[in-house]
Amino acid sequence: MAEHYLDDSVTQPFWDNSVAPRLVIDPGDTVVIECAEPVGQITPEWTHDDLLNLDFGKVHALTGSIYINGAQPGDALEVEILDMQHKGWGWSAHIPNFGLLAEDFTTPYIHHWRLDGDQCYFGVNNIVLPFEPFPGCVGVAPKEAGRLDTIPPRANGGNLDVRDLVVGTTFWLPVFVEGALFSTGDCHSAQGQGEVSGTAIESPMTVTMRFNVRKDLNIKEFQLQRPSPMTVTDSAGYHITTAHGPDLMENAKNAVRYMIEWLTDNHGLTPSQAYILCSTAVDLKISEIVDLPNWVVSAHVPLSIFKSQ
Repeated sequence: MAEHYLDDSVTQPFWDNSVAPRLVIDPGDTVVIECAEPVGQITPEWTHDDLLNLDFGKVHALTGSIYINGAQPGDALEVEILDMQHKGWGWSAHIPNFGLLAEDFTTPYIHHWRLDGDQCYFGVNNIVLPFEPFPGCVGVAPKEAGRLDTIPPRANGGNLDVRDLVVGTTFWLPVFVEGALFSTGDCHSAQGQGEVSGTAIESPMTVTMRFNVRKDLNIKEFQLQRPSPMTVTDSAGYHITTAHGPDLMENAKNAVRYMIEWLTDNHGLTPSQAYILCSTAVDLKISEIVDLPNWVVSAHVPLSIFKSQ
């Protein structure tokens, strides 16, 4: 069982089952993977206006692919997340025509974070989030021929943005092509469930993973098992906003709108700052989906992130 290293000198902003792998490994091997800044172009110096020139052709800057010997279509690729280390910075944003509340936030806004140890510093009103990293994109080569963009999640995994992919998690992906051709990236230092602005704390990182091939599993889509606790922010209670109605998407939007109002009224944030905080710290949940004709969506913000409270 060997340990390998894969740098981010070449990134892969697409899924394509015809690409040549950058690394070939055996089941049981470990790979230390350098993951670039998630969209392959933003620096700590970027301004709001720079977002207007964002090149979506570089999204996401994945590292890969990795060929795992013995993996065949019908198998499951098993991956353990052993370690994730940040590089001192990250960013969040709302971008025109993107995000849950795109109709409310039509101008570009970027927010830069300072990462230090196990803390993510918002830089406004003494708000601090814990460093709870995960890779937003984990995937294998798709079954379909041709080049596919990485923005939507797919059967091969991809841009899942499942916050539960923390260190200590094991996950499984269905294998569609020989060798699986695994790639990863889009690392997040913290994220609320929903990633409502379209970004988390987007960060370059060093990720260590161990790979195995499971011939005894036949799964249709991504599955995972994660350790407890769910989040270290669960220590001081929550403020929760809710919204009801017959459309879950509209309910989700309204629950976030009410949370933005609460954050601006009670914590002195601008609407853009509050929206970013919702994307990085607020969890959206379906609280009720059975009582016709209306369903309930709730938004939960952990009070522990407000250090001056």
